[in-house]
Amino acid sequence: MRNILRKEMRLSASVLSYLFILFGLMFFVPGYPVLCGAFFVALGLFQSFQTAREANDIVFSALLPVAKSDIVKGKYLFVCLIESCAFLLMALAAVLRMTVFSQSAVYRGNALMNANFFALGMACVIFGLFNSIFVGGFFKTAYKFARPFVTFIIVCFLVIFIAEALHHVPGLDKLNAFGTDDLAMQLILLAAGIFIFLLLTVLSCRRACEQFERIDL
Repeated sequence: MRNILRKEMRLSASVLSYLFILFGLMFFVPGYPVLCGAFFVALGLFQSFQTAREANDIVFSALLPVAKSDIVKGKYLFVCLIESCAFLLMALAAVLRMTVFSQSAVYRGNALMNANFFALGMACVIFGLFNSIFVGGFFKTAYKFARPFVTFIIVCFLVIFIAEALHHVPGLDKLNAFGTDDLAMQLILLAAGIFIFLLLTVLSCRRACEQFERIDL
């Protein structure tokens, strides 16, 4: 799997996938829906799939002395690697906003979702949905990706809208906790988001491996 991952990183990946990792720093931007950063990271990954398809990367990979399931797992590993790097940047921004910049007026007066652990958990959910809807959808044919990506866009922005609106619902204001307020609850929500990401990714990868095995390239 190490060689497959290296192939994905060096040959198949678009440079935009690496550049768009920096959108994780959108968690620093006040007065902006921070979860859009997760969408832009996914958009960068989409560019890699587009580049790979035009270069017949799947066919090339199938000619290598590896199992077809390893080709799928290699794609998932690469996607998860990029998402993990972006998540680390998001986590860094969120922690700094919750500590060093906790008294900053520009963040205190932010009308939208605060960059807290709940926001990080929701970013994990968006990444999990990308892996399930787009990457899993791509491996139904190993060629077509427009429909699964459009579906992901719709679901992604629906999730962002709901996440941004939840703290306005009476009784759910703690979801938008600032700084280290309600830290225990925030950590539980982050753990839930990570669990959803892992669940969606693992189940999607297994299903994609089964589907790809049935495709006659």
